[in-house]
Amino acid sequence: MGPRMRIAWPPVWAIPMIYIVASVVAAMVLPRIEHAYLREHVASIALDSARQFFSAIASGMLAFTGIVFAIALMAVQFSAAAYSPRLAAILFQRPHVFHALGIFFATFTYALAALNWSGRGGSDSAPLLSTIVVGILMVISMLAFAWLIHSIRDLQIQWVLDGVGSRGRAVVDAMPRMDVEDEEGAADQPLLPQGAPRQVIVHAGRPKVVAEFDLRALLDLARSARAVIGLRCSVGDTLMEGAPLASVHGAAGDVPEARLRAGIRLGAIRTFEQDPRYAIRLLVDVAIRALSPAVNDPTTAVQALDQIEDLLRRLGMRRLTRGLVRDEAGVVRVVFPAPTWQDYLELSFDEIRQYGAGSLQVQRRLRAALQGLAGTLRLGERRAAVRAYIEHLDEALDRAGFDAVDRAAGLVADPQGLGSPRRQTTRAP
Repeated sequence: MGPRMRIAWPPVWAIPMIYIVASVVAAMVLPRIEHAYLREHVASIALDSARQFFSAIASGMLAFTGIVFAIALMAVQFSAAAYSPRLAAILFQRPHVFHALGIFFATFTYALAALNWSGRGGSDSAPLLSTIVVGILMVISMLAFAWLIHSIRDLQIQWVLDGVGSRGRAVVDAMPRMDVEDEEGAADQPLLPQGAPRQVIVHAGRPKVVAEFDLRALLDLARSARAVIGLRCSVGDTLMEGAPLASVHGAAGDVPEARLRAGIRLGAIRTFEQDPRYAIRLLVDVAIRALSPAVNDPTTAVQALDQIEDLLRRLGMRRLTRGLVRDEAGVVRVVFPAPTWQDYLELSFDEIRQYGAGSLQVQRRLRAALQGLAGTLRLGERRAAVRAYIEHLDEALDRAGFDAVDRAAGLVADPQGLGSPRRQTTRAP
């Protein structure tokens, strides 16, 4: 039925809150323990010096936090504009950014609490333990800042592409592997019962993106109603007001609409879970932006094709869903749209082939990717689709307006696009 979505806990926005709560609790407990039990046994420091130290740390940390994250936001926005606007949220959702923010907030909060405890009860000294804790937090904050600066390298294009590819690989690797005897065919295509549906559920409200299907819950619902549920949308689709969500066929009565809607999780943005196409979509976005006349950077498109080829090779070894879910008796209970191998192939290469039609570097890298796929796929139908795409690439090359020398160069499969010592043509001259 496909992998269930795993919600990260805690969510990244809650990480700084956890640090703040921990620092507040420590600020309420540690000074009291020191004041009650350790005041006579632990040395103290001068009150004026301690207050100046705490005030400097608190005020400086607040300004430092604002400057650091203004720079971080500018870097993310610049990278998103350079690569793809859809990458902005992904780049800024990295947990270490929020851990650093939490450390800065914790230092600020504890320094304020220590300042409040200085001179408590008419004392002319400040708690030494809290002073040490503030000093340790300041050192940790400096280390977190260095860690954050080092992580800016993740905004370089090769790391951005590798990060998107890794998210896609995690989704693909969770899919069931294909057995040797598996063969694709048209005999088991998802079909709905004949006749008008008994019930049709439509989307209401502002536009939403289909993030996930809870296929197990939908199967239980259809089985209990002795019905077939046909999902009218696929993961990644954007639903508008009145767009059909699902239809119910063959039921003796209406199924609970709330339970059916709960089986289709909607969100504000598209996610990676249950959708390996999203990683490919982002990689293709980066590639075609690099191929635009304003950027003219085919090497970035070649680097994106490296990740795309790897994802397709992994997908080629997986059993792609047929878009149906059966109960224990083998009866089809849930039908949903599912991408085919041809869909993945076109999503991966069509736009890059079109926008990179005038680049020999892109043409050669595309050919290398397709030849590599044809050599690793085990299913005959998938290999045939790849070979047909190579023929399509040949025809596009003939129409590209290259002279004889460049056309011959375009027939070379080059894993680097240009510069690889390997030379191989895909058709006889």
